[in-house]
Amino acid sequence: MLDTEHCWHAICNRDAAQDGAFVFAVHSTGIYCRPSCPARRPKRDNVSFYADPGSAAKAGFRPCKRCSPQGQSPAEQLDALVIAACQRLADSEQHLTLAQLSAQIGLSASHLARAFKLRTGMTPHAWSAAYRQQQLEQHLPHAHSVLDAALTAGYTSTRDLYQHASALSPAQRRKQAAGEHLRYTIAPCPLGQILLASSAGGVCAVLLADEPATLQAELQQRFAAAVIQRDDLGLGEWLGQLLAQICEPQRAAHLPLDMRGTVFQQQVWRALQQIPTGQTRSYAELAAQLDSHPRAVARACASNPLGLLIPCHRVIASNGSLGGYRWGLERKAALLKREAAP
Repeated sequence: MLDTEHCWHAICNRDAAQDGAFVFAVHSTGIYCRPSCPARRPKRDNVSFYADPGSAAKAGFRPCKRCSPQGQSPAEQLDALVIAACQRLADSEQHLTLAQLSAQIGLSASHLARAFKLRTGMTPHAWSAAYRQQQLEQHLPHAHSVLDAALTAGYTSTRDLYQHASALSPAQRRKQAAGEHLRYTIAPCPLGQILLASSAGGVCAVLLADEPATLQAELQQRFAAAVIQRDDLGLGEWLGQLLAQICEPQRAAHLPLDMRGTVFQQQVWRALQQIPTGQTRSYAELAAQLDSHPRAVARACASNPLGLLIPCHRVIASNGSLGGYRWGLERKAALLKREAAP
């Protein structure tokens, strides 16, 4: 037995989560729709509810051509097409242009580009590059040479591997960063325990936890083959700046950063650095600024290894709630409270 009030509430909110749970029919038009149908909302008195499309059809109603309640919704169809496009990009031995990909998928190039970026946060070209990079990372540790790994990952040569600046060269990554020297220090702070790690390029990690052992384990996992050495004295000045920022947010630490991430992640992280102390932005606002998707921005924030220095705690949900924070919502709330204080 359907709860008609619950169903009507879902229609008013165009709740896609209720698609498949029921359909509603409009007597004045003779059409039945899914709850998320984008068409103009009908009058409540003209609406009846059915458990499934078959029941509505038996009652004499026709399926809506706009929301396709008897099959996949237009959004679900686009989801499937984007998944198919990703598979084509992954399987292709040659670079596919947007025109070539759209012809294979059966969508216009502009339509595919919009749908693809909305669902993945990237253009097809960027997704393809990121996929090849991921394949390269998987093959590098076991390959006989960088060239072998590059060819297996779909590159035609090693030239492309060196066209973009990276914290580690492909040769270093093939050895899992073996030989790289990192220094670190750990200290108590108002947020628990804080770890600061530095490479030759600058600060490469700022991590938070309740116990020093947790921080050491995470650092070791991130840089499994690097030579890691504790250096409380050598990093004392930088750590002091970081602790001062926590206690007095207006005294922001200005330290050299060794940001290690994808092109998109670094783009998001640079945008985070532009958010002034005491202010926040929503995931949706950042996504609009970067021409991306809120979920893609949220994933980049969650991947941030440089807490405080790249202030991902200043990004909140559109409804004003805290959203997420990889080091715990209590810490996020404490940071925002300190920064909002006069």
